[in-house]
Amino acid sequence: MNDSPAYGLWGLVLVNSVVFILFAYSFFKPQTTRDWRSFGAFSAFLVALFTEMYGFPLTIYFFSGWLQSHYPNVDWFSHDAGHLLEMMFGWKTNPHAGPFHVLSFAFIAGGFFLISVAWRALYVAQQRRKLATEGAYAYMRHPQYMGFILVMFGFILQWPTILTLAMFPVLVAMYVHLAHQEERDARAEFGEAYEQYAAVIPGWMPTFGGHNGAKPSRSAFNDYIGREDP
Repeated sequence: MNDSPAYGLWGLVLVNSVVFILFAYSFFKPQTTRDWRSFGAFSAFLVALFTEMYGFPLTIYFFSGWLQSHYPNVDWFSHDAGHLLEMMFGWKTNPHAGPFHVLSFAFIAGGFFLISVAWRALYVAQQRRKLATEGAYAYMRHPQYMGFILVMFGFILQWPTILTLAMFPVLVAMYVHLAHQEERDARAEFGEAYEQYAAVIPGWMPTFGGHNGAKPSRSAFNDYIGREDP
């Protein structure tokens, strides 16, 4: 484990913030005011995260007394100790190979993948001036917002901080609110087609197959939009 101090690296704060924000932008491509609001909130989360990860360890300073008294053998001002969950659960080797870190990569990669595939489906639907029902939208109604939530949750697993833990529920509530606004707009634009879609496809948690009688409803929806059942 590398115990050398590794904070005050403001260049890394800037580089990581810009790289991840541009990475997310390349998948999301905000166009409307609502898009920019959700993307801006996600960007603020990333800046807060990398500021603590490489710049100033506010969370470590805030809890330093409690951490030092409960975990006296850890150098809490080393960079590796910022992986709080790995340290507190006693992971003895490189924290980058720890279970929380590995799990965080799964959430982050899954979230970015979901944002990417959802954007493609949404872009094609918008070009055809049709309701987006293909790809990720065939399994949930808000895949891009779900993708942002998964990415943020992954980063919290990897490097929990006071600011990101405080921002996470606020941002989740904001994405739910924005999703409700989108649904009102979609109902106004697509009418019965969206009602049929919303009656079959869940908002956030995907369903696979025809559980609990969903299959007949999905078939009815497919009939409505002219798509063949898989």
